Amino acid sequence: MAAPGDHGHVTTEDPQPGTAGEAGLEPVELIRQSGTVQRAGRLALASGHGSYRVKSHMERVGRSLGLDDVKAHVALTEITTTSVRQQIFRTEVSEVRTVGINADRLAELENYIGDLSVRESVDRVERELDRIATKPPLYPPWANALSAGAACAAFAFLNNGGPLECAAVLVAASVGQYLRRSLIHRGINQFGVTMLAAAVACLAYLGLVFVVGSAAGLPGQHVAGYVSAVLFLVPGFPLVTGALDLARLDFSAGISRLTYAVMVLCSAALSLWAVSAIVGLEPNPPVAAALDPVLRWSLLTIASFVGVLGFALMFNSPWRMALGAAGVGMVANVMRLALVFEWDLAPQAAAAAAALLVGLLARWIATPLRVPRLTVSVPAVVIMVPGVAAYRAVFEFNGGDSVAALGFTVDAGLVVAALAIGLAASRMLTDREWTFEQRRGL
Repeated sequence: MAAPGDHGHVTTEDPQPGTAGEAGLEPVELIRQSGTVQRAGRLALASGHGSYRVKSHMERVGRSLGLDDVKAHVALTEITTTSVRQQIFRTEVSEVRTVGINADRLAELENYIGDLSVRESVDRVERELDRIATKPPLYPPWANALSAGAACAAFAFLNNGGPLECAAVLVAASVGQYLRRSLIHRGINQFGVTMLAAAVACLAYLGLVFVVGSAAGLPGQHVAGYVSAVLFLVPGFPLVTGALDLARLDFSAGISRLTYAVMVLCSAALSLWAVSAIVGLEPNPPVAAALDPVLRWSLLTIASFVGVLGFALMFNSPWRMALGAAGVGMVANVMRLALVFEWDLAPQAAAAAAALLVGLLARWIATPLRVPRLTVSVPAVVIMVPGVAAYRAVFEFNGGDSVAALGFTVDAGLVVAALAIGLAASRMLTDREWTFEQRRGL
């Protein structure tokens, strides 16, 4: 027989004909336990975790609460969970409409759920989940925006931008991120917010370089770096976690995450194309300035560190986590640049090697810091995501040059795939659950 619940349904089987059946199995406690498991999964999913870790958290909470088994199906915005206790089970479906990143909450969940005792009460778990859910952001909105601006300014230098370009990107990206954060917190559609934030950042950048460049008598090619002003919109977490979900053969979660990431990229790129079409610009990459090799590599090292640090802080990472990610990203990105520019290695091969190094270093540094490996590895890898190539692809498609657009699409896709392969390989080398498939009864 089946009786409806408040968020799902409870299905029971009579152990013996004529017994108390469902009433004897006391489903009320199972409802509470299942709801707590579901809530832990929603918190992890809304904070940016991939499907694999969301399921792991839910299974641990379920075991601690006394459930015999927890089965979960996790997509980008939905969780379907079946909680089992003896002969009774309950299935719940919930929706998570907020797609965002909160690295501090991810760390809080990781530490608490990882240290759960063998038998824990629902009330104590709920109180702790209340504390984690209501913890305010670590940084005020202006600091979050400035972190995004610093990361994009470092990106601009890595993309051969000059002092004027980097300064303009710092201001423009900060303005764009502040607007984006404000509108997202008001519940406005994410894709509309992305398009608006990209347009505002582009216009702010162009206004700054035109005004300052004209006043200082600087040449006009500085406008060529305006793509960097919108790189704070690159969906690094969904791209990486989606690829890792695919590596775990979780296609529903992986495909939905990658689809979301592509839609965000296209939304930002359409705004970038519209602004450039109105003002008559093309996102051509600037020519690298002639610098002394020692100075150049020193600046590239600093820019790599600042870029990763800025992205980590933008994701609400605590300082210890952000500095750890910045150190890992700096080492890996400088190695990647050296492989490409000094040893002429293919960009995708260099990206795979750098991502492998990121994964290994993240495994080594995340344990003593007591932070999830994902919160260290993703900011370190985001700076390697070819956002410029992705935006150029959409720009060329809209301009009618399909050949060039497909070329940029392939370039960007190969690098993203290489990053995912490198991270997945590092997981297989350091995590037994990634190396061996779990075989269950058929």
